[in-house]
Amino acid sequence: MLRFLVLTSLAALVLAKLEPQPRYLKDSFERVVGGEVASPNSWPWQISLQYQSGSRFYHTCGGSLIRRGWVMTAAHCVDSIRTYRVVLGEHDLNVNSGREQVISVNQIYIHPQWDSSRVSNGYDIALLQLSSDATLNSYVKLAALPPSGQILPHNNFCYITGWGRTSTGGSLSAQLKQAYLPVVDHKTCSSSSWWGSTVKTTMVCAGGRAEAGCNGDSGGPLNCQVNGQYYVHGIASFVSGLGCSYPQKPTVFTRVSAYIEWMNSILY
Repeated sequence: MLRFLVLTSLAALVLAKLEPQPRYLKDSFERVVGGEVASPNSWPWQISLQYQSGSRFYHTCGGSLIRRGWVMTAAHCVDSIRTYRVVLGEHDLNVNSGREQVISVNQIYIHPQWDSSRVSNGYDIALLQLSSDATLNSYVKLAALPPSGQILPHNNFCYITGWGRTSTGGSLSAQLKQAYLPVVDHKTCSSSSWWGSTVKTTMVCAGGRAEAGCNGDSGGPLNCQVNGQYYVHGIASFVSGLGCSYPQKPTVFTRVSAYIEWMNSILY
């Protein structure tokens, strides 16, 4: 029975089966697997999405700044009623460098076809309207989004970024990490020995080797290089329940280029 894990908010990994429908399994072990600590603010559109518990805020997901007052993340990161804020210009979650901008989330727009009980259907995307605009500088910049419908070729050069662990069950890194995850084309990723019919055309696969994304990277960007520039082509969505870096089970992302028209209907 094929199983997979959704990269959920609040450090909750989702255990799912194709039959029956997905169910949730609490876990708090895995985040970025493999890779290295990124240079501070080298991915200046990366944000830390945080939720309030008591008087404190806690990191739960990643996301991308796509307009001065808008953030793009995964639907499963924000489908619980909570108070959220985003931290821009962040590198080390435990250290205040003076470069951070903290802005509360004013409104959440989840794709209307998102269904948390049917994760493999897709539509794992949400837009967050901030209470005020970010100040753009060398530490905080807007993500570049791909043109609508663009499909990247097999092995296209990409990086996943997020806060998390060096290895499965390893020590937690509070510093932003990056891991090289080349694209796996849809024909390969949807083949029976890989993800099969779980992967839809509105998704993009990347990795499947030693590096992978886990729950700490939920909602965070898949940064892909096209003609010398990085574009956010994916939103981290789910990984295999057999293990974060299980062979032929690459990390699965929401394909951003499949939702450009929906985002534009909210943004404009």
